Amino acid sequence: MRAPFSVIEPAGEETPLIVEIPHAGLWLDGPSLATLAAPARSIGRDADLWVDELYADAPARGATMIVAHVSRYVVDLNRSETDVDAESVEGAPPTARATRGIVWRLTSEGKRVLDAPLPRREFERRVDTFYRPYHAAIAALIERKRARFGHAILVAGHSMPSVGRAAHGDAHAHRADVVPGTRGRTSASARFIDAVDAFARDAGFSVSHDDPYQGGFTTMHYGRPKAASHVVQVELSRRLYMDETTLQKNAGFDRVRAFCGDLVARLGAIRP
Repeated sequence: MRAPFSVIEPAGEETPLIVEIPHAGLWLDGPSLATLAAPARSIGRDADLWVDELYADAPARGATMIVAHVSRYVVDLNRSETDVDAESVEGAPPTARATRGIVWRLTSEGKRVLDAPLPRREFERRVDTFYRPYHAAIAALIERKRARFGHAILVAGHSMPSVGRAAHGDAHAHRADVVPGTRGRTSASARFIDAVDAFARDAGFSVSHDDPYQGGFTTMHYGRPKAASHVVQVELSRRLYMDETTLQKNAGFDRVRAFCGDLVARLGAIRP
């Protein structure tokens, strides 16, 4: 079985920075494929395609990277493991509504991901095999950075459709180029938050903080500035670097990759 994630250590002088890429993976193992109802194209459209490559220069700029390889249709690593309902997992509370929780039951285009709720045993297998080891690795990296540098800063690297979708409640809305998410400016110190916003604007990108994404589980769970653990989720509009229909890179890819590498260097040099 393929390793569910990779940790890539710094190639240059290490900094306090961690880059987390939870949704670029496309891989599904056999038991997960057996439950899949979604069309193959949805696997790509609901992945953060190419984001791992956009941040590929991060280790050379001193950051540690953690990159998931599994599809979010296996398990969504940016959700709480309690974010389930009876239509996604057998035995879950019937009143919960987790259309796209830790186990997605509908794609972002409204297609079914699952033919039926996952058996509890299969859900626990996915959590034990993929979810918990991934988050244990993140927690260990944060502790290592804090022990060495006195603080850790994690950039959660994501991408988003350039135009809103009905499933998200912002259908047809044209989104900003860069959306930093910090749960209402609570997941990191102001120095890190302001640096992300200013650097994106200085690079010529439009910025909309926390809109339409405020950050998910990683931002909420690990973003504890008072404990010297800072998290900023960075959503990049896909139109900047890829064709959203063919899912291929476009002429803007190199510019966005350079931006991501420079952002990593900028944040790694900040001391809170």
